[in-house]
Amino acid sequence: MTKYLEVLAPQNCQIIFIDQQPQMAFGVQSIDRQVLKNNVVGLAKAAKIFGIPTTITTVETTSFSGHTYPELLAVFPQNKILERTSMNSWDDQNVRDALAANGRKKVVVSGLWTEVCNTTFALCAMLEGDYEIYMVADASGGTSVDAHKYAMDRMVQAGVVPVTWQQVLLEWQRDWARRESYDAVMGLVKEHSGAYGMGVDYAYTMVHGAPERVTHGERIGPRPAKA
Repeated sequence: MTKYLEVLAPQNCQIIFIDQQPQMAFGVQSIDRQVLKNNVVGLAKAAKIFGIPTTITTVETTSFSGHTYPELLAVFPQNKILERTSMNSWDDQNVRDALAANGRKKVVVSGLWTEVCNTTFALCAMLEGDYEIYMVADASGGTSVDAHKYAMDRMVQAGVVPVTWQQVLLEWQRDWARRESYDAVMGLVKEHSGAYGMGVDYAYTMVHGAPERVTHGERIGPRPAKA
């Protein structure tokens, strides 16, 4: 169990987005769909900031599910989209090859639906690929609250680690003295982190005395240590 005590870091994990497509999102009832998309895109931008190897896979794009969210594709315009027919991404050799090529055993997962595509991938990746799965609960969704909950319970019983997207972001940042990612993280928080982002804006204007309309490109929030 020691491996589960390791904190996620930009150097020790990769991420996969599974079936973040409109038709799949139409069926989601466990989380507000706009919140879901916000969280998925926020997680993607976090992965971009920290250079996390990223895999995007889709199912039956033109015949049923529709194209991946354009907001997600915009974060990774150069990434090849791995199209499948199987509900289980692990069944697809291209997906397995992409994960293996990244050379990291900790896999952060965001997908639809929790009870089908996420669960089957997680269980098979752990059993057959010896991967460690970190399931982003609020960047995934199921067809009902119960469907999502019991799928998460089943995966946790099998050893999957449940996380949230903002938890992953801040675990990657870890230290506010990490100057190379600080400004980008603060910008992401303001855009996607709701009340946390509002608090950052408040601190910027009311505590640090910045002009009210200057909200981008300035340092706000916890102060990184001086070099």
